[in-house]
Amino acid sequence: MLRTNNCGELREAHLGQEVIICGWVQRIRDKGGRAWIDLRDRYGMTQLIFEEGSTSVVLMNLVRTLGREYVIRVKGMVIERLSKNPKLPTGDIEIQVHHLEILNEAALPPFLIEDETDGGDELRMKYRYLDLRRTPVRKNLELRHQISRKIRTYLDNHNFIEVETPYLIKSTPEGARDFIVPSRMNPGQFYALPQSPQTFKQLLMVSGLDRYYQIVKCFRDEDLRADRQPEFTQIDCEMSFVEQEDVLEMFEGLVTFLFKEIKQIDLKKFPRLTYADALKYYGSDKPDLRFDMCFVELNEVIGSSVFPLFNEAELVVGINAIDCSTYSRKQLDELVNFVRKPQVGATALIYVKCNLDGSFKSSVDKFFDQDTLRTWAECFKAKPGDLILILAGKKDQTRKALNDLRLEMGDRLGLRNNDKICPAWVIDFPLFEWDEETQRYHAMHHPFTSPKSEYMGQVDKDPESIKASAYDMIINGVEIGGGSIRIHKRALQSKMFDVLGFTKEEAEAQFSFLLGAFEYGAPPHGGIAFGLDRLCCLFGGVESIRDFIAFPKNSSGRDVMIDSPSLLDEEQLTTLGIQIEKN
Repeated sequence: MLRTNNCGELREAHLGQEVIICGWVQRIRDKGGRAWIDLRDRYGMTQLIFEEGSTSVVLMNLVRTLGREYVIRVKGMVIERLSKNPKLPTGDIEIQVHHLEILNEAALPPFLIEDETDGGDELRMKYRYLDLRRTPVRKNLELRHQISRKIRTYLDNHNFIEVETPYLIKSTPEGARDFIVPSRMNPGQFYALPQSPQTFKQLLMVSGLDRYYQIVKCFRDEDLRADRQPEFTQIDCEMSFVEQEDVLEMFEGLVTFLFKEIKQIDLKKFPRLTYADALKYYGSDKPDLRFDMCFVELNEVIGSSVFPLFNEAELVVGINAIDCSTYSRKQLDELVNFVRKPQVGATALIYVKCNLDGSFKSSVDKFFDQDTLRTWAECFKAKPGDLILILAGKKDQTRKALNDLRLEMGDRLGLRNNDKICPAWVIDFPLFEWDEETQRYHAMHHPFTSPKSEYMGQVDKDPESIKASAYDMIINGVEIGGGSIRIHKRALQSKMFDVLGFTKEEAEAQFSFLLGAFEYGAPPHGGIAFGLDRLCCLFGGVESIRDFIAFPKNSSGRDVMIDSPSLLDEEQLTTLGIQIEKN
């Protein structure tokens, strides 16, 4: 080894020892007769000292040729630091250097490699290998590693076996768009990169492996957001001979274990919310439960109204913002402008101030008297000092807009504290959802999700009424994982394909391997998949999954560091049997 120690481990116990360390020059401070270098590696930082009299002239001159990010190797004595740094684990010592070797010179970096850097996102992504030298980014990857290791520990201790499934598979028509890979040996035919290992893990249950998991890369060709990348990592799991409750218990246990081991947080039993209640009370199937502010519907209370907006609305619904009746006109106008944003989509915001003297002041005073406003306040359980915010319109659109407003109020009031962890299971999803554009049903989760037992005989009779044995784990308003009990009988799976609009020929062409496997004794089975990147964001207290991916893509799906995707030359395209029309 080129070193005896790393830059993060030396302490007072090492005083008087001769050591060799290697690393990158973080900064140099030259005071003439004395110079210091902060030397950095993955493990931390150590201060080096050079002094005229005890350091040779040759070595002092060599120190003055160094620049930031030079890679050096030094040998010296561990001594006590005169001016100690309590913020640094190695802050009680320094190394008095008597030998220095330059292992590699470095050009001036395009941005400061500091915790608080001057590099923008695109610049840091272009030079990601430099960005990874920064302590916050490195710590994110260390956290990801720790989470992955603890996941394996938990699942190994519960008799799960890790199995790799293929990356080159068959394209299927459901879900997001596939990434396609041409086959040179089969001209005109294509592989797809997996959006998930769904059918393979079901086949592993048919094979009798009983409990499977995989920390696996998946691919989806979809528009990107802070919590999406074209390639992402799933914790993919499946179990045989289970019912829904068994899966929920097992993987609630996994997440509880992670929080205890990594954050020293004891989570209580996760509450259960039905999909219908999640929409009714929070306007979202992934509600943020760190604060209350539940929806209150007013249609029955309002009845027939002289107020046109309410009369024409399918849904009138609101929230109570506690202790916000003192909001100024400017603050209320900000909320009005917020709900009118195109991405929120509301046309108007009605407010009712519950004044401290028991009276009410609203934006619709000319339509409603004090007694009516008092009745509304009673519905919201609003007290003097509270502010009621109401939206009206089409049901789905209004709930979505009020959810956005609820989260905005949560932010404004400081109620969405990342140190508070509020998990829940959302259950009883619809099995199907109707798509107006294609005029057919789509599976809300995927086509292999089983209906709940009480709906088994109704799949092709009343599709919209059927509830699925499906479940999502939500933490702080983010979907961390989702899964279902699977269909394990050919007849029911074929019926499912029928409702989804597959012809028998299409179903056979796409899924004959799975349907055939069901004829050979498929056990009841179910599972779940967690987004590892999202889980890391939750533990790290940030919103963008890019912070926890070593080499992420930008918002356009490009890797600006290696300039990918890129064009292929004609010879490569010809080998693959692909012709590109030229303008």
